Amino acid sequence: MQQTALNLIAIAIFLMTLSVLLGPFLHIPPSVPAIATFSVLAFLTADRFGWQGKGVTLLVDTVARFSPEHRDRVLRHEAGHFLTAYHLDIPILGYDLTAWEALKSGQSGIGGVRFNIEALLREKEAGDRQLFCDRFCTVWMAGIAAETLTYQQAEGGGDDRQKVTDTLVLLGYPARESRNKQQWGLLQAKSLLEKHEDTYEELVKAMAQRTPVEECYRILAGEKVES
Repeated sequence: MQQTALNLIAIAIFLMTLSVLLGPFLHIPPSVPAIATFSVLAFLTADRFGWQGKGVTLLVDTVARFSPEHRDRVLRHEAGHFLTAYHLDIPILGYDLTAWEALKSGQSGIGGVRFNIEALLREKEAGDRQLFCDRFCTVWMAGIAAETLTYQQAEGGGDDRQKVTDTLVLLGYPARESRNKQQWGLLQAKSLLEKHEDTYEELVKAMAQRTPVEECYRILAGEKVES
């Protein structure tokens, strides 16, 4: 989100410069653009150092959510993470589909599916490191896979790709293997989503209604859930 803040600063400076140049023609007092720019910079500074960027995240996500396609992409992206985690036996604690929901849940960023990482790390210590790595690489790439299956390309997923690299480093693998693991995980995730296409679509509908995790589990298990 640091790059987003820098972009907003650049936009604010550009608008101030433009308003100064056009001010005499539009009869805009010189103090107006100066005050507006100062307010933007003050907000970004307070957000950066006081709220760890959460304010900018919330603002950008709120604006983006005016787009129905954006909302659907986020929904399908997170449903992809959810379905693959379920089928790979990775416990799910909850999910958030907006920055505001994430903020209320005490999370940073724009939301996402939350996993029980601690339990899995304990399992990893006593189990197969390669299996652990494969499962998580598939789950991290599942959001990109879900978007791609519907829209032919993904808009989100930068953080997911970084998580693949972080997982490899955590497990002692060289970071240079990340690209190959990303592609491998993407193919595995696509295969799972296509195999369970019907329940995936049901999951998308359920998550849109903020259905609790337990009921989402029942949907993926093929059980009928009463509305």
